[in-house]
Amino acid sequence: MTTLSEHLLAGLTAGALYAGLALALVLIYRFTGIVNFAQGELAMFSAFLAWQLMQTGLPFWAALPATLAISFAVGAVIERFVIRPVEGAPELTLVIVTVGLYFVINAVAGWLWSYQVKAAPNPFPEGGFRLGSVPVSYYSVGVLAVVATVMAALYLLFRFTTIGLAMRAVACNKPSARLVGIRVGAVLALGWGLAALVGAVSGVLSAPLLFLEPNMMGGVLIYAFAAATLGGFDSPGGAVAGGLIVGVAETLTGAYVGLVGTELKIGVPLVIILGVLLVRPQGLFGRAAVERV
Repeated sequence: MTTLSEHLLAGLTAGALYAGLALALVLIYRFTGIVNFAQGELAMFSAFLAWQLMQTGLPFWAALPATLAISFAVGAVIERFVIRPVEGAPELTLVIVTVGLYFVINAVAGWLWSYQVKAAPNPFPEGGFRLGSVPVSYYSVGVLAVVATVMAALYLLFRFTTIGLAMRAVACNKPSARLVGIRVGAVLALGWGLAALVGAVSGVLSAPLLFLEPNMMGGVLIYAFAAATLGGFDSPGGAVAGGLIVGVAETLTGAYVGLVGTELKIGVPLVIILGVLLVRPQGLFGRAAVERV
């Protein structure tokens, strides 16, 4: 019989995957004010890249750095040639651009790798161990460890490096950043590259659980939106906390609410999004917008 502790562990594992994609959404929103509806497809494309590299004989831990480097470059290129030309356009235009990017990436992935479901190898050892009476899989430990490492690296980058200081300045005020000599265009490209890299981690780690196919990240993107909305779209730490909360809430609801079960769990993030927008639109850790009259 599955215990509450096992459900909590499963929820935290899923939540870590949602947190990675939610953090990518928040990074782009903070730098550009754009909600990137194609973020899940970029993560999916990265998962296919890792799989393709492994098909050539590379082990997973050699294919992963190469995948992250390519994903970073793709994100930067998208910012330069797709997003920058419409910078300053009405919000609806930006939404249409990212939705169009969603369909383009999905179609390219289907053209390159087909829509046939593929099995992605698990990078972590099979099996697990027991923590007291709770069985813990190596996959869960590995996912939590990798995502925690990425979060820590981003924190150190933003908090203790010159590049991180420049990125925070651009996120706060682009005109003022330009006035002090910061190359805003380069920083924005860097931000999109980092977001694509972080999303790639979520996509690559999700692949063994979801199986590889071009629509694999559609559901994960909905959970990531719920996580970012709950934590606050202007709070990277909030996105991580929101992802973990959403993962646990989804797992426990599916396990203990008979009306929901496993088939209707996708409704949980939608309810969370609606509830947050009605009660606290800025999210748990976000800041309410203040305008001078």
